[in-house]
Amino acid sequence: MNLEAFILGCGGMMPLPNRHLTSVLLRREGELFLFDGGEGTQVSLRKLNLRWKKISVIFISHTHADHVTGLPGLLMLSSQVDREEPLYIIGPPRIAEYIESSRRVLDMYINYEIVVKEITSPGVVYEGEGYRVRAFPLRHTKPCYGYTLEEEGRPGEFHPEKAAEMGVPRGPLWSRLQSGETVETPEGVLVKPTDVLGPPRSGRKFSFVTDTLAFPEIAREVEGSDFFVCEGMFEKDLEESAREKKHMTAEQAARIARDAKVRKLALIHYSPRYNEYNLKGLLKEAEAIFPDTILSRDRMVYPIEYID
Repeated sequence: MNLEAFILGCGGMMPLPNRHLTSVLLRREGELFLFDGGEGTQVSLRKLNLRWKKISVIFISHTHADHVTGLPGLLMLSSQVDREEPLYIIGPPRIAEYIESSRRVLDMYINYEIVVKEITSPGVVYEGEGYRVRAFPLRHTKPCYGYTLEEEGRPGEFHPEKAAEMGVPRGPLWSRLQSGETVETPEGVLVKPTDVLGPPRSGRKFSFVTDTLAFPEIAREVEGSDFFVCEGMFEKDLEESAREKKHMTAEQAARIARDAKVRKLALIHYSPRYNEYNLKGLLKEAEAIFPDTILSRDRMVYPIEYID
C-alpha cells in the first residue's frame, strides 16, 4: 500500500515567489489528507496533478493566516467537481467560525457536506481502515496542535515453505493464514498463523509539527515516525527571537528527531529571511545533530516505505 507525502508549501509568515505557505498532503492509496492550507496550496495541487476532490480530511494546526488562507479557495474549487463524500475539517477552537464566516462573507457555492470538528482534548481525532490520526497540543501564541497518522501493525512475513510442510495447499488457505485466520488442511490438521508467520511488523507513521516552542513531550508523540515534518524556522543565533515568538530553530527540531528516533526529518515553515542560498545554514545546523535531515521544498514528493 502506497504512502506518500507531498510538500505543497514550505514557507512561514509570508509567501515568496518560489515558496508557498505551509501545507503538506499525505496520500494513502486513494485517500488524501491535507495538513494545513497556507496561501498557494491550490497552485501546488494543480502543478502536482493531485485530485483535490479526493481529500478526505483537512487537519489544521492553528488559525494563523499563513496556515489557513488557502482554505477558502480550496473549498470553492471542490464545488467545481463531482463530490459525494463529506469533507472533514479538524482543528483547534475557532476553526468552525473561520470556515463559516468565509462561506458567508464570500457567498460560497458549496454543493457537498462540510463537517467541522474542533479539538477539545488531545487524542485520536480521526480513524479509517487500518490507521488513526492523533492530535497533541503544541505551545504557540494561540491554541495549536501537531498530528500523527499511524497505521495499524501488520502480520509477520509469510513463510510459504512452512505452510507447505504443514500440508496447507497453495491458494485461498494461504491468504487466510496471512490475514490472521487459523485454517484446517485437507488432512484435518489445524494450522495457526503463528505457525507460518514471522514476528508482527509495525505500520508506518507520519508526523506534522509546526509553530511551537520545543519541549520534550513532542518527541514522545512523534516517536518512531518514518517521516517527521517539523518546523525549523530559524538558525541557532536567533534562538532567543524564536523563543519570544514561540517558534523553533532547525537545531531544536533536530534534537526532537534524534530523541524520538525518527527515520527522516524534513524541515519546514522557514522564515522569509532565508532565501534559496542561505537555507543551507538551517540544514547544516540540523544535520550536525540529526544527519537524516532534509530541507522541504515546494512540490517535493517523499515516499514513505515500510521497514521489514
